[in-house]
Amino acid sequence: MYRSMLYVPATNERFIAKAKERGADAIILDLEDSIPVTEKPNARAALGHAVPACRGTGSNVLVRVNRPIRWSIPDVEAAVAAGADAILLPKAESAEHVRLIAEAIESAEAEFKPANMVKLLLIIEDPAAVMDARAIISAHPRVVAAMAGGEDLATALEAEPIAETLRLPKQLVHMAAKATGRFSLGLFGTVADHSDKDGIRSLIAEARRHGFDGASCIHPSVVSLLNEGFSPSPDEIAQARRVVKALEDAEAQGLGAIALDGRMIDKPVADRARLLLARAGRWVQ
Repeated sequence: MYRSMLYVPATNERFIAKAKERGADAIILDLEDSIPVTEKPNARAALGHAVPACRGTGSNVLVRVNRPIRWSIPDVEAAVAAGADAILLPKAESAEHVRLIAEAIESAEAEFKPANMVKLLLIIEDPAAVMDARAIISAHPRVVAAMAGGEDLATALEAEPIAETLRLPKQLVHMAAKATGRFSLGLFGTVADHSDKDGIRSLIAEARRHGFDGASCIHPSVVSLLNEGFSPSPDEIAQARRVVKALEDAEAQGLGAIALDGRMIDKPVADRARLLLARAGRWVQ
């Protein structure tokens, strides 16, 4: 999954030309919020050039499509035809909505025959969808990850878009994603002030403590912070290996729990260590 996802307007040729150099795990070519209504057709048509142009070493290319459905379907078709790795679906509102988009992807795949199955990532952006998040996220096997959309959620709640007001809905979407075996993306606060490096690092560390897997950003300077913050450190990896080995040695002697460095180690602790090592296997070379 993606530690860092960098938004790039699908019509901004200057940004597209440099996108693959930014080091992001995924580039999100945006057809939605960053594109004026009058430019939507041009942005869709630009995908044929933009998707291959953004594909760097190890980078995936996602396309954030539009609502309503009459815009979503041609967006999906153009994205699949251009070779996008995944569709990012904003304002995912129901299981039926997700299945409809998945059907559109399947139909486009049958026509354009991409090399790999096109994945689906969801943005949940209104209170009703938050309350139904588990059903929405588990609606189709193409769904690999989900996140809560802060700005639209805050608008629907008539709230300020700050960490205090968005913490609960983001946690609910996070738990729904984890409960259904999907990745969970996002931060509790905003990275709009990309010059505040310490503040961004703090937000990333907080998200990792809660179990989030990565996050998106709109400024390329944030990419390296996301990659670093969502990757286990060498010390974390070394400690996880110690924990796993210590418990395996104990179990071989018929013990279910031991003390290591003054801390009780049992199966749940070792399982968390194994999950961290699995994360390290994805990202740490």
